[in-house]
Amino acid sequence: MMRNMAGMMKKVQEMQSRMEELQAEMATTEFSATVGGGAVSVTVTGKGVMQAVRIDPATLDVDDIGMLEDMICLATNNARADADAAMAARMKDITGGLPLPPGMSLPF
Repeated sequence: MMRNMAGMMKKVQEMQSRMEELQAEMATTEFSATVGGGAVSVTVTGKGVMQAVRIDPATLDVDDIGMLEDMICLATNNARADADAAMAARMKDITGGLPLPPGMSLPF
């Protein structure tokens, strides 16, 4: 029984180490999304921090600022969704597909 417990603890420590490495990697990995046929591009890190917004000057229409605002929101949400999906896929690899209890998310 103690041998199993020691083995389990070692696996938990390895998993924790891999999660810390993943968090560091995701903090520097960039995800970009473009909307409006290239009108707006947003880049975020895997942690969701916005790094850049690019707006094609040809798309600027002072009479329709609302459309530009919507495109910025959409591009940001799409980039963050890509980052979240990448994180979820990597976490699944780390946890071996083990389901987490309801309300619990990783990394802690």
